[in-house]
Amino acid sequence: MDKRRYFFTSESVGEGHPDKLCDQVSDAILDACLRDDPESRVACETFASTSLVLIGGEITTKTFVDFQQVVREVAKSIGYTNPDYGLDFQSMAVLDMIHSQSPDISQGVSGTGLDEYRGQQGAGDQGMMFGFACTETEELMPLPITLAHKILIKATELRKTGAIRWLRPDAKSQVTVEYEGRKPIRVEAVVVSHQHDPDVSYDEIKEAVIGKIVRPVLEPTGLVDAKTKFYINPTGRFVVGGPFGDTGLTGRKIIVDTYGGAGRHGGGAFSGKDPTKVDRSAAYAARYVAKNIVAAGLAGYCEIELAYAIGVPFPVSVMVDTFGTSTAPEAKIEEVVGKVFDLSPSGIIKMLDLRRPIYQKTASYGHFGRKDFPWERTDKASELKRLL
Repeated sequence: MDKRRYFFTSESVGEGHPDKLCDQVSDAILDACLRDDPESRVACETFASTSLVLIGGEITTKTFVDFQQVVREVAKSIGYTNPDYGLDFQSMAVLDMIHSQSPDISQGVSGTGLDEYRGQQGAGDQGMMFGFACTETEELMPLPITLAHKILIKATELRKTGAIRWLRPDAKSQVTVEYEGRKPIRVEAVVVSHQHDPDVSYDEIKEAVIGKIVRPVLEPTGLVDAKTKFYINPTGRFVVGGPFGDTGLTGRKIIVDTYGGAGRHGGGAFSGKDPTKVDRSAAYAARYVAKNIVAAGLAGYCEIELAYAIGVPFPVSVMVDTFGTSTAPEAKIEEVVGKVFDLSPSGIIKMLDLRRPIYQKTASYGHFGRKDFPWERTDKASELKRLL
């Protein structure tokens, strides 16, 4: 293996980031539909700006959803509770531009399209989806994105408990890790930009962010040293943030949502889409397959590509790439994957039990690497190992 030294960087954004606000609104609406009607078809997009949240897209459901209430509850839970932040859950405008799903899409998904696929649930769109896993962390995720998420999770905890009272909802982090070959050997740099109240000094911000947020997360890794660089609010001031500082849109943080750039991405966003949309469900399935392959000890690094055609009830291609780390031929692993996992659109939904209101929680701090979600299980690892 190449032992050259190099740096790799990944970023995360907090739940108060304007794009993440939108992702959470879209997924909260999805959850509200699925709660009473598991067969709901949802493709919800959200736009946020100063004192405004606009929702649009296609929803077909048998249940009633109070969209106004759902949107305001999300903003409140994040911490947009003060007009000074540029968005306040009580006073903001909420505009609803939702309509029903196109019948052309519906017939392909419902199995009422072409005769050869009649009666079988088809994919909700064409496209390719990737899943990734590696041995860099106990979550079987790349280290840089894992650390970037954990820094912001810690910051949110301290903000919401009042331990650091001057923190506001918007935040971003970035972690650069130095590698030797595939092995992480140290943290080279950390960037944290966190929104704050106007009357706190820069020195207080820097001291608190490094001492109470960054070091408690990073030092247990043993990868911080005297040369690690810390860049805290590099512009010197971050008072104006959230949708007041920058507009937000659903689906604009797809690399934050996945592997921080360490694995490839098919380009499709996740939030606001029900599980008939393979952009979401097949990406979850690909992660599930890749993680079980690595958990089985069959590879140190594994990437899965799945591809689908709209209305077609099976994947048009399945690819396994272990980057030269596998203990069995990749062609054999692909063969076994086809026996262990049902990767048809309907099979994925059943295998991962996806017609449930589980999605709002995915919409911040990454869709992968957290034990809460069914695609993070490693329950197929022993069967993969036995067959290989």
